[in-house]
Amino acid sequence: MKKLVSLAALVAVLAGCATGNDANIYGTESLAEEDLSTNSAVLNDSYLMAAAPKYYIGNAYKVDDVQYIPSEDLTYNQTGIAGIIPAELNGQKTTNGEVFDASQMVATSKTLPLPTIAKVTNLDNGESVIVRVNNRGPFVNTRIMDLSPAAAQKIGLNSQAKVQVQVLTEQSVMVKNATIGTPNDTAVTETSVTVAPAEAPAPAPQPEPVAASGDYTIQLAAFYAQDSADAMAQRMKSYGDAVVVNEGGMYKVRIVNLDATRARNVINALRTNEGMAPGLLKNGRWVNADSI
Repeated sequence: MKKLVSLAALVAVLAGCATGNDANIYGTESLAEEDLSTNSAVLNDSYLMAAAPKYYIGNAYKVDDVQYIPSEDLTYNQTGIAGIIPAELNGQKTTNGEVFDASQMVATSKTLPLPTIAKVTNLDNGESVIVRVNNRGPFVNTRIMDLSPAAAQKIGLNSQAKVQVQVLTEQSVMVKNATIGTPNDTAVTETSVTVAPAEAPAPAPQPEPVAASGDYTIQLAAFYAQDSADAMAQRMKSYGDAVVVNEGGMYKVRIVNLDATRARNVINALRTNEGMAPGLLKNGRWVNADSI
């Protein structure tokens, strides 16, 4: 009898996760859009590290008047409440075109790129799991993430619990690389993985040099080798004030001192001429590159 009651309680908990129309909004775009020690096995997991149908960030959107701005942030490390994705959604398409598999280690996020690889730790018991973030959600302001039933079980999450979510930089860059088809000899970037060609191609018309003032900074790439960063910065001088910043043990190539208009023009030019997906900072804080 006790086993039957426990089973009924579990079913009720899973069913409760689907309230508030959760089952109708996962995988849709109807809203308008420490050092990390990881198990090396994550690199060999064909499901976690597989290429996705597309690499998706999306536009800013609101949930009950709270705005969320999706962006690439390899330093993401947040704590909050996590819940469980309703098992009844098994087989449905996710926001980036994958198929939700309730038996795999997957999760949702309101702002992280899809796919992203992250470590989720249940702060109630210290148990951790590596997940592939491949869907938007949860579309409620009380939770920062929902886990598949399999991932939730892995960390002893039965309903909701406080968790820590940490993006795994190397693995996230690798899965983005696989998705967008960038070669393996790319530069490690915080917002993109790009190859610096030996010689600049004949570019389309480029923006005129920018005045040395403004709140915006564009990040192009981050290298472990300074000479590689210096070479890219020199090549990017035609787009503005390109500098190399030594930060976090890496040499980051940035175009600095841009106002909003110039930043928008430079981002468009980099996307068109160089095939880049540059990141954007405003007063030192990451913002969505499409928000200006």
